[in-house]
Amino acid sequence: MNVVTLLPSATEIVSALGVSPVGTSHSCDHPPEVRELPEITRSSVDEDADSATIDEQVLSAERAGGVYEVRMDALERADPDLIVTQGICDVCAVDTVLVREAVAELDLDCEVLTTDPHSLEDVFSDIERIGRALGREERAAELVADCRARVERVRERAPADPEQRPRVLDIDWMDPVMIGGHWVPELVEVAGGEYGIVDPGEASTPVEFERVGEYDPEALVVAPCGFGIEQTTENIDELREREGWSDLAAARAGRVSLIDGSAYMNRPSHRLVDSLELVASALHPDRFDPPADAIRRLPTDPGRRAAHPRSRT
Repeated sequence: MNVVTLLPSATEIVSALGVSPVGTSHSCDHPPEVRELPEITRSSVDEDADSATIDEQVLSAERAGGVYEVRMDALERADPDLIVTQGICDVCAVDTVLVREAVAELDLDCEVLTTDPHSLEDVFSDIERIGRALGREERAAELVADCRARVERVRERAPADPEQRPRVLDIDWMDPVMIGGHWVPELVEVAGGEYGIVDPGEASTPVEFERVGEYDPEALVVAPCGFGIEQTTENIDELREREGWSDLAAARAGRVSLIDGSAYMNRPSHRLVDSLELVASALHPDRFDPPADAIRRLPTDPGRRAAHPRSRT
């Protein structure tokens, strides 16, 4: 079966089920060998730019017809039997409408499978759906069972006492500021934290930074969608230079963790469980050991004393 995967999470799932795609999106990079496969899509955005520049480019591209383009010649050569695409975000990857238009224009005889997850359970259901489409139901069931078991291990080790569960936010984009949604509130809850501003299943949400200050997170995860940890580190001053940053409880206590937002947090594949384990180690390093080099912690802001433990009244 010729399978084309048009977003990184789909490539990860298909590969984990033992099938090698014949073509992927330009963003697909895991497992590493997929980087050598034909790219079926291209982006009009400079993905190495800073947050504000990328945001401006995205807005301009949307006005001009879209951020992504299907490379019709590459898709035709791939001759797919199955295309896995997405409907969750037309900024993150090519969406299903554009894919179906390309399939119709090329008169391809193939199935288009669209993912649109908003929770861990949705991701597990997508793995099972893709497994059925590939004839790999048994392997999909094994993968989902392993994911569920790992989730429960984190839940059991995370503190249940509300006094030990910090207020948490995940910064999904730095300029403008966006708070991570979809599955992120669920990850934080399982990992032993409280999440605010965005509810479970709700889309990632742009907010004024003053709203972050009002919520005053005691622990902050910074994992911009599409940014690796080096790019996040290079651009972290987009947050640190904002008025009110140094007053945040998380900044005063040195509880700001940078996580690779490209490889983790924002890819709804089985590797969201890796993301869960990273969040747990960021919130409770005394209970969970992070993988080497997976998390960077910002030091306490100079001249600021550590935040006092929260008083609950």
